[in-house]
This record gives sequence, C-alpha cells and structure tokens, in this order.
Amino acid sequence: MRYIRYAFLGVLAVVLVAIAMANRSMVELMLLPEELAALVNFQQSLNVPVFLVFFGGIVAGLLIGFFWEWLREHKHRAAAAQRKTELRKLERELKKTQAERDKDKDEVLAILDQSA
Repeated sequence: MRYIRYAFLGVLAVVLVAIAMANRSMVELMLLPEELAALVNFQQSLNVPVFLVFFGGIVAGLLIGFFWEWLREHKHRAAAAQRKTELRKLERELKKTQAERDKDKDEVLAILDQSA
C-alpha cells in the first residue's frame, strides 16, 4: 500500500510540474477593478505566473473547505466531549459504589468481584 501511495504522489508531482512549466507566462493580478480603484484612489497590482494563480486557487479552496467542515462539525465534537465528561463521572460514581459495597467483604472476595 505504501508503494501505491508513493507512485500516486510521484505521478501527481509530475503532473503539477508539467502544468507549471506549461503556464509560466506572467499575468497581472489587481486587487480591485480599475473603475473602483480610481474611485477609492487605491490601485494595487502584482505580476505573477499563471500557475501560481492556479495553484493558489486550489489551496484557497481547500482551506475554505476545511474551515467550513470544521465549523459544521462543531456540534458533533461538542456532543462527544459532553458524553466523554458524563462517562468519566459515571465511572467515578461506579468505583465509589463498588468500594462502598465491598468495604465489609473479605479482601480476596472484593478483588475477585472487581476482576469479573
């Protein structure tokens, strides 16, 4: 299975390098459209290769998706934490009840009851 993963990552690397080599031409990225930039008197632009725009879009989409899922699953994580806290409380209560039940018993019988 490890070799399949390495082969997949190798093929993916070759494909990404081929895309980058085929899209090396420079493009100008502007923060705002020209009309809006003239209105607010703020013009910011950057010259970058096309493949950086492409890969940056992929990374931004992944990050937004991961964050969205993290927010969506919050209720499940909160419920799991609540159940974990309740389980610990019940385990402590059970140990206390067993200790009270076994306090008048012989030590050997109490140990046998706890192991069963």
